[in-house]
Amino acid sequence: MHIYMIRHGQSYVNLPDWEGGNTDAPLTALGRQQAEALAAFFPQRLAKVDALYASTMRRARETAEPLAAAYRLNIDYDTRVREIGNNRLDHSAWPEAALPNQYVDFWASARPFAPVMVAENAESLMHFRTRVGVFIEELAVHHRGQTIIIVCHGGVIEAAFQHIFNVGPWQNCEVWCSNTGITHFERVEHADRETWRLHSLNRTDHLEPTLRR
Repeated sequence: MHIYMIRHGQSYVNLPDWEGGNTDAPLTALGRQQAEALAAFFPQRLAKVDALYASTMRRARETAEPLAAAYRLNIDYDTRVREIGNNRLDHSAWPEAALPNQYVDFWASARPFAPVMVAENAESLMHFRTRVGVFIEELAVHHRGQTIIIVCHGGVIEAAFQHIFNVGPWQNCEVWCSNTGITHFERVEHADRETWRLHSLNRTDHLEPTLRR
């Protein structure tokens, strides 16, 4: 099974001067250009895709839509690949009207078992990594031998690394992905070898220099 994990295009929440906190913001004009560039490029490099998954958050949906049109695929939306802090302790998604707006004043990896949002029933980093891990393991069962695209968030890709590499709670390296950066994992069928292969991290071949922000 091949998994291509793609971070969404630039959203307003990614802007350096953004002061709106945690909101379900759309793509910027640049983010839409990045999404269109991705959709124009990817089918030339990867002709066949069996399934396209996306986070239910707006910035991921708007990035996935041009890809879905290019591949003529339906999008399977899944709340488990929403960004950290946007789901509850039980992994269910916060309704948009109740979405916690304020992050705590420490970086999640510094206190991985503490809530990451100022809200009752807010998830911790470890809850987040668990929901992403469960999603990945279910993909391995249901899509054996297939090629999957997942349009999600930088934190989700980082959580996938922690799960696949079997990293403990206190991580020492941040996995960074650019907007619409592509990361490629392969799950292999070996009884006596590693289960996963990392082929590439954060490829942005599809972006012209003016779009690499």
